[in-house]
Amino acid sequence: MQRTRFGDMACSIARTLDIIGEPWSPLILRDVYAGITRFEHLQRDLGISSKVLSERLKWLVDNGVLDRREYSQRPSRHEYTLTEKGRELCDLLLVMVRWGDRWTADASGPPVLYRHQACGQISQVELHCSVCDRPMRATDIDMLPGPGAPAPA
Repeated sequence: MQRTRFGDMACSIARTLDIIGEPWSPLILRDVYAGITRFEHLQRDLGISSKVLSERLKWLVDNGVLDRREYSQRPSRHEYTLTEKGRELCDLLLVMVRWGDRWTADASGPPVLYRHQACGQISQVELHCSVCDRPMRATDIDMLPGPGAPAPA
């Protein structure tokens, strides 16, 4: 089955989904962020087929989200690390975590807690305006055409 290409759309959400919109990709990023960097460990943790994992890792490397480094020559084995682009995608995952903890956690609570290194406290990601530093939610913004918007028809 041919995958729909969103990367050519004039939409930042569509372009992001083109890279990580397939369900395994964010989970692979989560694992690499958590320190699970080797193929066999990723496969075991995710319960994913080697074919699908190979395809997803290749896609993420080809799109500059992960780096691939050989750590053994006989047999040839590789590990994966986040690039700067990949680390920024993990920021997006933390926003997803906040939503998931609020709306999908069961009675036992969130499966993972996040401690902020700067203050040492268990915390969650909050969105703030990059100009005034006030909280920023979808209901607080207006969407305006940007310089990359398509010309009106």
